[in-house]
Amino acid sequence: MLAPAMDLLNDLFRSPPWEAVRLGLHLAFGLALLFWLWQAFQLRHAVPLRHLAKPRAWLLPAIVLISLALTAILAYQATWQLGGTARPQFIAFMQSHDRRQFNPAHWIQRGRILDQRGRVLAETRNRDGAAERIYPYGLIFAHTVGYADARFGLNGVEAMANRALNGSTLDSLDDWSELGRQVLTQSKRPRGQDLVTTLDAELQQFAVEQIAAAKPVGRGAVVMLRPADGAVLVMASVPGFDPNQLQPTLFSGGDPTTPLLNRATQGQYPPGSTFKVILAAQALENGFRGRLDCPADGYTTSSRYRPIRDHEYYEARRAGRSWAGLGVLDLPTALAKSSNVFFAQLGVLGGHAALAKTGERLRFNQAIEFVGGPSGTLHLQSAQLRPIPESDRYGLAQASIGQGRVTATPAYMAMVAAAIANEGVAMRPRLLRDTQPETLARFMSADTARRLQAMLRRAVTAGTGKGIETAGLEIAGKTGTAENPQGASHSWFIGFAPASAPRLAFAVLVEHGGYGSTVAAPIARDLLLKAAEQGLL
Repeated sequence: MLAPAMDLLNDLFRSPPWEAVRLGLHLAFGLALLFWLWQAFQLRHAVPLRHLAKPRAWLLPAIVLISLALTAILAYQATWQLGGTARPQFIAFMQSHDRRQFNPAHWIQRGRILDQRGRVLAETRNRDGAAERIYPYGLIFAHTVGYADARFGLNGVEAMANRALNGSTLDSLDDWSELGRQVLTQSKRPRGQDLVTTLDAELQQFAVEQIAAAKPVGRGAVVMLRPADGAVLVMASVPGFDPNQLQPTLFSGGDPTTPLLNRATQGQYPPGSTFKVILAAQALENGFRGRLDCPADGYTTSSRYRPIRDHEYYEARRAGRSWAGLGVLDLPTALAKSSNVFFAQLGVLGGHAALAKTGERLRFNQAIEFVGGPSGTLHLQSAQLRPIPESDRYGLAQASIGQGRVTATPAYMAMVAAAIANEGVAMRPRLLRDTQPETLARFMSADTARRLQAMLRRAVTAGTGKGIETAGLEIAGKTGTAENPQGASHSWFIGFAPASAPRLAFAVLVEHGGYGSTVAAPIARDLLLKAAEQGLL
């Protein structure tokens, strides 16, 4: 009921007669005020007041204070008309909470948002006297760039860098000169600053197209960033929505595909075998150098629970043949072969306390903020690990292979891969080119990171990822096939390239895609080929 009323009100404020109506209302208010003052003056002469007692001593100061307070309020309101862009908090409040389109806060010529090569991702154009925000790439950047809408508010980079885009930061002499022009001319079209992001429009569009074409449902996410400084080149979430055509139905929550959900930063999925990278880091940090037997009949902590088995067991059973198991494995071989039996045992050997300590070091169960603009509102969810009772050893075994009580976002798993590539240091992700790189945390020692770099390279050359081995790319990575109670398994691939001198790290997730080696991994390879064409590798 409220939405149609607001639409009707905004239509009225945009109609040609409104200026005349507004002027008439102001004139009527002024005349009413003059009439009231005249009546008060006449009353003063018509009624003899000499017989009344003299006013109390405190009354006159009180009237003066009230008058000063009213004057201060009027002066504060006047500053909006003269120099409102110098009050970013006020502008942000007006944009977020006053959705009427005649609100001057929505008339600001917001700065453009550009990709790292200068391609326009968002800009403001004038149409019929109104400032309209345009998104040339439509749904491609909907979750990352976001939207700035008089009715639906701010989201994404539009929210994170709102002050700069509104021209409210006043960092340079040119900024102050622009403000002075607005004060002198009382301009109602103040201009904001252009912002260059770290994003790459060509790579982002390619990633979105690849996920949308993936069978069977065409949903998922891709994140690609530079390990050395945290710059995000791709943050794609599919399905998306068109920020040029926002409608109330989009926000009603009726769409089962949840197009508003940023799957890259907020979508929690079982990470499957990609989580084994974290278990391998934990084992190396705790000095594990042993070997574990991985029999065909699997591993369980109790006869009450179904054995955890390797995927080769199920392939052999479907083919009607027997399988002898993987035998005794060391850590590098187990990671390359992605042995569930090995890592389930490894997690139980480490114990609950070790996994909890690893989670604390790797920032589990946290919202990680982006480096960004003055508003700083963007964040990503890390891995989520629900408490596992000390008595639940099977729950610990399940978590150790990325199932059960553990979930993760694609953006976080990309950060884990980037930390391995960056000698164990995780950089805080950033989306604006001119922001300074910032260290988030040391996820693991440099020695552990270097050992994992070699293991992940081996996983591509001789392990589950060997199908994407490509000359010139030198990919290091880990596949993942995550069981999902809502349907077919999710397909994962995380990693970095080139392995000898990493420049890009990534995570690819395809919902219900099946094996990571056959769906997510080829998408990652093709995206790296695209990046290589642009000289990014």
